[in-house]
Amino acid sequence: MVPERLLPHTALDGLHRRRRLRLAWLRASGRVLTFTTAALRRVLDVTVAAILSAATGPIAVAAMITAPSRGKPPLLHRTYLGRWMKPIEVGVLPGAPRGLRHIPRLWAIVRGDMSLVGPALMALDDARSLTAVDLERFQVRPGLADLFMVRSAANIAFDGRSAAAVEQVHTASLFRDLGLLVRALPAAVMRGRKAVAPHALSILGVRMDNWTMHRAVSWIVDAPHDGPLQTLAFVNPDCLNIAWRDDGYREILSKSSVVLPDGIGIHYACRMLGTHLAANVNGTDLFPRLCDTLETRDQSIFLLGGRPGVTDALVERLAQRWPRLRVAGHHHGYFDRGGDEEKAIVDMINSSRADHLLVAFGAPHQERWIADHRDQLRVRVAIGVGGLFDFYSGAIPRAPLWMRELGFEWTWRLLQEPGRMWQRYVIGNPLFLWRVWRWRGSEGFPNRNPSATINQRPTMEEKGEDDV
Repeated sequence: MVPERLLPHTALDGLHRRRRLRLAWLRASGRVLTFTTAALRRVLDVTVAAILSAATGPIAVAAMITAPSRGKPPLLHRTYLGRWMKPIEVGVLPGAPRGLRHIPRLWAIVRGDMSLVGPALMALDDARSLTAVDLERFQVRPGLADLFMVRSAANIAFDGRSAAAVEQVHTASLFRDLGLLVRALPAAVMRGRKAVAPHALSILGVRMDNWTMHRAVSWIVDAPHDGPLQTLAFVNPDCLNIAWRDDGYREILSKSSVVLPDGIGIHYACRMLGTHLAANVNGTDLFPRLCDTLETRDQSIFLLGGRPGVTDALVERLAQRWPRLRVAGHHHGYFDRGGDEEKAIVDMINSSRADHLLVAFGAPHQERWIADHRDQLRVRVAIGVGGLFDFYSGAIPRAPLWMRELGFEWTWRLLQEPGRMWQRYVIGNPLFLWRVWRWRGSEGFPNRNPSATINQRPTMEEKGEDDV
C-alpha cells in the first residue's frame, strides 16, 4: 500500500490544506486575543482597586477602630456567589459613612473574587430562584459596577436584575466594560438613597401611578372587553408645566384611568420631594414590550397620528419585527378636527374592532382628543403616545442607550430639533424643578388650584388591587 504522503496531490488537496491551516491560525489567534484581553482586564482591575484601596485605607481603618464605640462590629462578612457559583466572602464596614461602607469590595477585587465591572453580587438565598439562563451570569466575576445599577439609577432597568446580568455577560468586551465603568460614576450619584417606592405620586398637584413597566403592560392587556373605555396618559416635566397653567388639561389628567411618570426630570423631582420613582415608564420603552405581549394575546392595535407617511412606514416595520402583531388600522394625524373627516376616522377605529388605540398628537392635544371622544370610541384602552411613531418608523432616531442610561436622552432630542425643543428643555426643565421646589415648600404640598379635583382619582391600591 502506497503511503498517503507519496500519493499525487491535486489543486483541490492544496486548497483544503490551506483552509485547514487558516482555520487553525484563526483559532490560535482567537485564543491569544481572549487571553490577552482577560490579562489586560485583570491588570486594570488590580491596579485600580489597589490604588483606591490605598487611598481609602485610612478611612477604613478609622471606621473599624471607632465602630465598637458606637455598638457596631468593625467588619462584617457576607457570603455571595462568585464566578462558577463559588462562594466568596465580601466584607462591609458598618461604622463607615454611607457610600464608603463597601470599601472591602476593593479588597475582593485585588484577591480575584470580584472585578471592577461585572454582574451584581448575588447572595446565596437569591440564587435559589434562578433559571438555567440566569446561571450564565456566573461565567464571569461579579463586579463593583454593574449594568443593573446603572440602569436603575435612571429608572430604566425594566427587565430586572437577572436579565441585566445575562445581557452584560453576552455583550462584555474591554471597551464596553470601560464605558460602563465611566457611566457608573454619575449613576452612583444620580441613584441617591434607596427608598421604597410609594404606590402613587403627587407632583405639582397632579396624581400619578407609580408603577413598574411590567405592571403597566399587564394593565393594558388585561383591560376588559365590555367595560368602559380606559385611558392612559404619560406625563413628563413639560406636561406638568402645561398642567400648571392649564386647568382643563389638569382636569383631563385627573379623570384618566392611569397616569404614568415619564422622564428623568420626574426622577429628580421625586428626589426633591423625598420619595422614590419606581420606574421611568415612558411610552417609547413600553411599546416594544406591549407588542411582545399583544402577539401572544392575539390583541390588535389602531395607530392614529404622526405625519402622512409616518404611520405607513411604522406599519411596515412592525410587520418585520412582530409578524404576528395585528394592526387593525392606521391613519395620520393631519385631518380636520370637528368635521366629517374626524367622524369618519372615529367610525374607522370602531369598525376595525381594535382592542387598543394609540394616539400620537403630542401632549396635551392627544389627551384632549381622547377625552372629547371617550363616549364614542369602542376600544379597550386609549393611550397618548407623543412622538412614539416618529421613533419606531425611523423618521427620528432615538438616543443611544448609553445616553439614556445617563439620563441625557433630552439632550439628544434637543440636538436633533433645537428649534422646536429648546424652550421645552433649556427653559422648561429648570422651570419645572423650580416649581417643584416652591411647591414642596408649601404646607402639605397643596395644589396650585385648590378647587381642581386633581387628587380625587383613587389609586389601584385604594380599589383593592395588588401590585404586580
